[in-house]
Amino acid sequence: MTERAPVSAKLSAIAESATLKVDAKAKALQAAGRPVVSYAAGEPDFATPQFIVDAAAEALRDPANFRYTPAAGLPVLREAIAAKTLRDSGLEVAPSQIIVTNGGKQAVYQAFQAVVNPGDEVLLPAPYWTTYPEAIALADGVPVEVFAGADQEYKVTVEQLEAARTDKTTALVFVSPSNPTGAVYTADETKAIGEWALAHGIWVITDEIYQNLVYEGARAVSIVEAVPELAGQTILVNGVAKTYAMTGWRVGWMVGPADAMKVAGNLQSHLSSNVNNIAQRAALAALSGPQDEAEKMRQAFDRRRGLIVSELAKIPGVTVPNPLGAFYVYPDVTGLLGRDWDGVRIDTSLELADYILERAEVAVVPGEAFGPSGYLRLSYALGEDQLLEGVQRLQRLFG
Repeated sequence: MTERAPVSAKLSAIAESATLKVDAKAKALQAAGRPVVSYAAGEPDFATPQFIVDAAAEALRDPANFRYTPAAGLPVLREAIAAKTLRDSGLEVAPSQIIVTNGGKQAVYQAFQAVVNPGDEVLLPAPYWTTYPEAIALADGVPVEVFAGADQEYKVTVEQLEAARTDKTTALVFVSPSNPTGAVYTADETKAIGEWALAHGIWVITDEIYQNLVYEGARAVSIVEAVPELAGQTILVNGVAKTYAMTGWRVGWMVGPADAMKVAGNLQSHLSSNVNNIAQRAALAALSGPQDEAEKMRQAFDRRRGLIVSELAKIPGVTVPNPLGAFYVYPDVTGLLGRDWDGVRIDTSLELADYILERAEVAVVPGEAFGPSGYLRLSYALGEDQLLEGVQRLQRLFG
């Protein structure tokens, strides 16, 4: 009998999402009765605001929502997204330049599919969200990491980008506020990078899903607001998941020039068709309804941010840059590495994360998931009591 052909080599090369893997392990331990405190998931612990849930319930009573709708999204939702894009990103776009997707991840995937050809290089500032390099590879592109450490507040410079640029460079990933670091580029830093990309004809994929979660008076200036001329070579990715505690609703979107949205729309028409209509109606309510609940959640994240930064800074060997956005803190833990801890030799942040989970029952994501070793990502999107308990366990473990 002839042996069957192997499964896809391209898909076999994809690594499982490290953040989801750690989160799943933490939840399994919790289900087994262990008192694990998990900082792994990038997911608000709040309930979706009730008026959004009510809008979804109302949508269930309309039979029109039980049918296929345009693959690119409900026209009324695309209009609301256009209004949000103008309000928060300073970019005026037509609804036809918007595609509603199944969460931000699908938008990220389709963005790279739309502008990357085989062998193209994509500059990827590191630390980066774990999905970006995999999505680039699925577009047959080559991710080129450009690393900025804690000494740079995890923000790359034009000089670093230029040093990494080659004649194969096609696109740049720009994320502010950042997952995993919480870093927010200043308006001047954003403008400098945007002008550099414009000068060299480089596409920009900018993930703005955390743009409304900023603190201490910071503002996440969109790269197309800083450099309006860049709009013709920029795709903006966004969604309702983080700002409105709607991770499970799976509604994101992409915004960009007509030719890029045309090819991405063609892909989506075959890949998934329209996003669930009930979820789209809920997203419409989120964007067009009162923003009071979203602001309350932002303020709660801000309080938690101050708490976790101050408490982590008490651990000898841990350096904690102050994150001005998102809901992550990304401490430099190189001061804890290359040492024996209670008879266990720890040389990498991957080993450190395993040690912390086993000895302190605290789940964190190691820096290897986002770039170089030597760092940990902790999400502070959990209750303050749990947040404090987890950090105090770390203080006892390394005190």
